[in-house]
Amino acid sequence: MLLTSDIAIDTQALEEVAQTVTQAAKEAVPEDVSQKISLFQKYWDQLPEKALGLGIRIALALITLVVGIWVIKIIRKILKKSLEKSKADAGVAQFLDSFVKAVLMILLIFMIATNFGVDAASIVAVLGSMGVAIGLALQGSLANFAGGVLILLMKPFKVGDYIREDSHGNEGTVTQIELFYTKLITVDKHVVVLPNGALANTSLRNFTALEYRRVDMTVGISYTADIKKAKEVAQKAMLEHKLVVDFEPYSVYVKELADSAVVLGMYCHVKSSDFIPAREALLEQVKLAFDANGITIPFPQLDVHNI
Repeated sequence: MLLTSDIAIDTQALEEVAQTVTQAAKEAVPEDVSQKISLFQKYWDQLPEKALGLGIRIALALITLVVGIWVIKIIRKILKKSLEKSKADAGVAQFLDSFVKAVLMILLIFMIATNFGVDAASIVAVLGSMGVAIGLALQGSLANFAGGVLILLMKPFKVGDYIREDSHGNEGTVTQIELFYTKLITVDKHVVVLPNGALANTSLRNFTALEYRRVDMTVGISYTADIKKAKEVAQKAMLEHKLVVDFEPYSVYVKELADSAVVLGMYCHVKSSDFIPAREALLEQVKLAFDANGITIPFPQLDVHNI
């Protein structure tokens, strides 16, 4: 039967053994490892709190992004309505809309970055240091932006004009003037995208800048035909067309004495918007008038004789 004093002695002995083992374990583990273990334990203990904070920041960032995009859409709508009321040029409206959208999106990203604890001064410093490098890398884009500004200020053309640039011969109706590019739609319904920098630094033709446009045509008649009668018939047929205006200059004249035909030159004026349909219809109308008056149009013939 154990005595109380014996139990006390045994308990004291166990405590001494535990202290000895703990001290031996501390001496066996290096000090730097112990520090790393303690830091890891501290990080592990704080992990739930940090994860919760990160989740809240991500949620706030998503909310800011959604609300910001919604606000940007409202601001753009207000801007468009204001420009429409002021009867601003469509190209100016498109350019300003693109510019405001880009600036507001940059500000929104800046706000979201600051919500994650990024210092605003640090962002400005980084952007400033990157500005030179970005400017050198995006010389073409900056030139296109400057070209777009020049186009809007100088107005060599506007949305709705039919133009042809002389450097590559691209032509079409202007549909959009954006920050960096201008879009054309060709007659055969192709979309042509031209950089604003190139357009601002090349010669071009604006066919619809004036209200009326001249239509030039040529037609050949036989050497045996009556030239005066042919000119009268051609002029009458030309002026009778509903799209031709008679208060602008018009004429029918002998342009060339070719090998097998007398070439008559003709020109008249139509509204710029009616140029293509008028050009397509006038030659047909003149041909029908020549047929009705017995005026022949020569064509190459080859006679083969058997010997």
